[in-house]
Amino acid sequence: MMNESIDLRYDPIRKDFLYLHRTTTTQLGTFYHRHEAYEIYLFLRGNVHFYVEDGCYHLKPGDLIAIRPDEMHRARVLDSSEYERITINLQRSYLDRLSSPATSLSDCFDNRRKGLHPIVRLNEEQLNRLRKLTDALESHLNSDAYGADIMVNSYMAQILVFMNTVFRDAHFVHTNIMPDVLRNLIRYIDEHLTESISLTQLSSAFYLNGTYISRLFKQHTGLTLRHYLLNRRIHLAKRLLAQGHSVTEACYMSGFNDYANFIRSFTKVSGISPGKYARGKKRP
Repeated sequence: MMNESIDLRYDPIRKDFLYLHRTTTTQLGTFYHRHEAYEIYLFLRGNVHFYVEDGCYHLKPGDLIAIRPDEMHRARVLDSSEYERITINLQRSYLDRLSSPATSLSDCFDNRRKGLHPIVRLNEEQLNRLRKLTDALESHLNSDAYGADIMVNSYMAQILVFMNTVFRDAHFVHTNIMPDVLRNLIRYIDEHLTESISLTQLSSAFYLNGTYISRLFKQHTGLTLRHYLLNRRIHLAKRLLAQGHSVTEACYMSGFNDYANFIRSFTKVSGISPGKYARGKKRP
């Protein structure tokens, strides 16, 4: 279990994209987090529950997930069997460069309405096709041959075209196994994020014991309720700063009622002060 000193900082993805193909046997998994980038997640084998926002899905080989920067997610590994997956994190600017006026490669992320499943299950033919593309991408990423960088972008564009196509044509409906009470808790928190939220309030609103709520929340998200609220509010503050609001406005509009605590929390979570973050977003 994670303790209260958990590090909530966003993963520092500074390249156009980050490609990882990993196999592990550790029964831990991640806690709810988000990247300041889009994420493609391809599940290959293991015994895993994957969470995105208020959804939880038991994965099967060939499950492909599209995750937006605003969506909290985690993989919860259920046993010590080999867990293999491919993840690709992409900056929005890179997606835009690969797109064309007629083809937006971010559609499978951005044009999925909130609340709809972010996951499709590939059939054997589709999975084999995608694996050929990821294998070729991986090979060129590790090459210093002439033109390797151009081939990398070519294979990345093909992966994104494939992904958008299968999401448009998907018919399989995944079963959301998130407990109803937790799904309702998460939705309640999101709807009241800028208001004062306490365990006592939640206990009263849902007629549940506070200890039970805390245990259930930690079990599924990997975070305490306090850390989940903090992460949500920091993300909202970042959006407000990017829209041109002042640090003071972002503080109170995102649900913080103490300016000093906001500065301290924002800096700890993000690795940068809100003022520096805002100035960076204003650069051309």
